[in-house]
Amino acid sequence: MERQYIANDTGFPYPASIDGRGRKGLLVLEKTGARAFSSEAELIAKRFVTARQAGDSLPAFPGALPPDLASAYTCQDAAIALVPDSIAGWKVGLIGKEGAAVFKQDRLAGPIFSGSVREARAGEQVSFPVFRGGFAAVEAEFLLKLGSDAPPDRTKWTREDARELVAAVHVGVETAGSPLATINDLGPAAIVADFGNNNGLIIGPALPEWRTMPIERWHCETFVDDAAVGRGHAGVPPGGPFESLRFLLELCARRSRPLTAGAWVSTGAITGVHQVVAGQTARVSFGGAGEVLCRAEPHRGARVAADATRW
Repeated sequence: MERQYIANDTGFPYPASIDGRGRKGLLVLEKTGARAFSSEAELIAKRFVTARQAGDSLPAFPGALPPDLASAYTCQDAAIALVPDSIAGWKVGLIGKEGAAVFKQDRLAGPIFSGSVREARAGEQVSFPVFRGGFAAVEAEFLLKLGSDAPPDRTKWTREDARELVAAVHVGVETAGSPLATINDLGPAAIVADFGNNNGLIIGPALPEWRTMPIERWHCETFVDDAAVGRGHAGVPPGGPFESLRFLLELCARRSRPLTAGAWVSTGAITGVHQVVAGQTARVSFGGAGEVLCRAEPHRGARVAADATRW
């Protein structure tokens, strides 16, 4: 049996041989080169975006699996160009240790579009869409809001310098989702290709005293249908939220997409990736910072863009 492992921020096992060699369709790419994959990336992007806009599922990865993360981000860039919405921020997710050894990165990123950003008000349940026959999950996260622009040509950052860009920290929930039910089984390249498996962001209350409170004291616990499914703190992901920001600043600069003031950064799952289906509810308690209540609903097509800058 082929060895498998669990990636921290995908939550599902996938083969250790995730560099793509030997997967169906990739031999053609190896023979025809990167230019051929650029054309393939456009087709993959179109198929993912079409399914997302319709709220439908895909029976399989819609093309040849990207052989590396650079190719996967090429797919993501092509898909971003097809979405008639602005980017409100970015999600960052972890790659498991074995995957990180293969891809030489321990994190991945995907865009959060303005139309998928929702505000959680005290005591109110926020609805979010899930794809029919696709994948959906809730992830308890700490959200960083940037207060200033990152220099567009700066590609090296420390955690300390990255932290200086942050104006506020909020609690919240990333609503992970993809039209492809098996996206996590296929590994980081597939996840990156489809917007990092992101389908929205729910912004909760501000976290008080974040500047002086150690990240190990940023606690949260997740419940699905009133059953406890996980707990943790912001120090669980290696390096914590500000390492996620440091990674993202460098990645976005290399992609000519520098982060700007007002952008949101969802820094990684704290309690796990908790799969849900339409009709299920989730509650994430952040202790003294409050809680976020949400409910999965069937996807009903494109949503009007929200003004993500007002929070």
